[in-house]
Amino acid sequence: MKKAIVAIIIIAVVILGGYYLLKKTPEQAAQESASQSSVGQTKKEEANVITYTDAGYSPSVLEIKEGETVTFKNGNSQSMWPASAMHPTHQDYPTTGGCLGSTFDACQGVQPGGNWSFKFDIAGNWKYHDHLSPKYFGAITVE
Repeated sequence: MKKAIVAIIIIAVVILGGYYLLKKTPEQAAQESASQSSVGQTKKEEANVITYTDAGYSPSVLEIKEGETVTFKNGNSQSMWPASAMHPTHQDYPTTGGCLGSTFDACQGVQPGGNWSFKFDIAGNWKYHDHLSPKYFGAITVE
């Protein structure tokens, strides 16, 4: 009889301990969800990278969501200057306040190994080019 009671107590402790470990409070679940969401956003934005090479921008075409940031990395041996099309006015992206036209403009050469980022807050298809070598260009579609 004592063995049965001890066995029941042990089983109850194991079940309650397992339940306690698996149960999450709403606050814990919300924190975990928010953490996973920010990690997913970070991974997505890490994918929003355009690298400048000897052959131009790669990828030259990119699709992103409104509010996401694109980073232009200079993997070339020459400086790059990413800017909104058209050369030389830089007025395709419809915001003003940049050094020549749009705010989508690095406003200076980005040295080899450097990078420049821009947050796209307006949906549309935005063309860009390298101001220092306008034969290199691409487009970013913002949904």
